[in-house]
Amino acid sequence: MQIGRVLSALRERAALTQAEVAGRAGVSIGTVNRYEGWQDRTRLRVPTVRAIADVCGATESERDGLVRLATSHEDGWWLEHPALPDILNPLMSFEAYAAYEHVWANQLVPGLLQTEGYAFALHQVADPRADASSIKAKVTARMNRQGILSDSGLHLWVVMKQSVLTDGIGGAKVMAEQISHLIEVSSQPNIDLQVLPRGRGHVANSGGHFVLLGRDDGADPMASMAVVYLELHRRGLYLDAPGDVSEYKIMFDYLRSAAADPETSRDLLESARQEYTR
Repeated sequence: MQIGRVLSALRERAALTQAEVAGRAGVSIGTVNRYEGWQDRTRLRVPTVRAIADVCGATESERDGLVRLATSHEDGWWLEHPALPDILNPLMSFEAYAAYEHVWANQLVPGLLQTEGYAFALHQVADPRADASSIKAKVTARMNRQGILSDSGLHLWVVMKQSVLTDGIGGAKVMAEQISHLIEVSSQPNIDLQVLPRGRGHVANSGGHFVLLGRDDGADPMASMAVVYLELHRRGLYLDAPGDVSEYKIMFDYLRSAAADPETSRDLLESARQEYTR
């Protein structure tokens, strides 16, 4: 995806064939082709990415940007983690590199903002036959993922449908704790949370939950990143074609324009919490 597009662009800018790049970088033509066509299915190696970039005349910032992204795919704690599904590996690697993450949450509280109780209840519903220890391992992995909000400069912006607050996942106590957590984190400087009230029209009626991750670098466009993640049943779909990303950016802009402002959203959250604490 992003790495493949940049490597291909660098080679084309240098007017080199894949065979020429392979010969100069000391790798096979198949490796060059695989890295340029990479779609998150195979592991990347930082030395190979660096070698191909150098042969193609990448600037220091271009190469460093590629190495940072490749490193997140090579060394992330989440890779091959037994409690995490493979579909989340690319998402978490992109989160490690991204500067911002925009989420439209129309069914569930996003994973980055879930409490342990809420996450546990979700896993129980998803797999009623699973034992408590395996569910606990999955929940712990999800809590570890949330460290990205404090360990990096990631800015999270969530637009959440009001019905998410009234679905009653896990019962009244779990929901009250979850909403209290949302109220608390919404005051953090790197988190924006807006609620889309019931009955308010929006542009995403025909689509589901989506995540838009990006990093914008005007001085060095090749160090930029933009990718959309769509979570489907038992698999994830990643889109990075400029036209696709642009459509989701526009959709998110409309969603946050239609949603209540942050202060009103906190009032809606408080009202929802009170419903569970009566």
